[in-house]
Amino acid sequence: MESCRSSRATSGISSNHQIVSHVKLKKKIPAVSINVENVTADELLDFAETLIGVKYQYGSCDKEKGFDCSGFIWYVFNHFNIKVPRTSEQFTNAGKEVSMNDARRGDLILFTGSDPNSGVVGHMGLITENKNNHITFIHSASGGGRGVSKAQMSGYFTARFVRVNRIFFKN
Repeated sequence: MESCRSSRATSGISSNHQIVSHVKLKKKIPAVSINVENVTADELLDFAETLIGVKYQYGSCDKEKGFDCSGFIWYVFNHFNIKVPRTSEQFTNAGKEVSMNDARRGDLILFTGSDPNSGVVGHMGLITENKNNHITFIHSASGGGRGVSKAQMSGYFTARFVRVNRIFFKN
C-alpha cells in the first residue's frame, strides 16, 4: 500500500494557467464504480468536515487511532454505507476523470505518494471548493502532525497532482 507521505512528481501549471498532470501511471488499475445514489456531495463533505483534527495514522481507517488518507476517505463513505476501495491506488480509475478547471465539491483529487517515480496514486482527498480554479480539499496528511485538515492547491500539491475523478454526477 502506498502511503500518504510527500513526494515530488512532474505535474505543473500549463501555459493557460490550468493545473495539469504529467505523471505517467505505471500500472493498469481496474475501473471502480461507486454508488452514491443515497447521499449528496454536500452531505458527504459536511460529515467529512466534522472529522477535521483527527490525527494521522498510517494504514488506519479507525477514527480513534487516526486515519491515513485513504482510511479517512473509506471512513467517510462507510458512514453512509457506501462501499469504496481501501487504498488510494485503487481509486485511480474510480468514477470519471474531469479537468481541474471543472472540479467541484465532492470530486476525488489524487496525487502521487512517497516515491516520486512510482507512477501510482499514493495520496488523495475530497474537493470541498473550487472558486475560480482555486481548489480546496480535505484529506488526512502525515506532515507536521496535521491529520484531517483542509488544504489548497499549492506548489507542493501541484507538483504531485495526478487527476480529479468525479463520482457525484447529480449535484
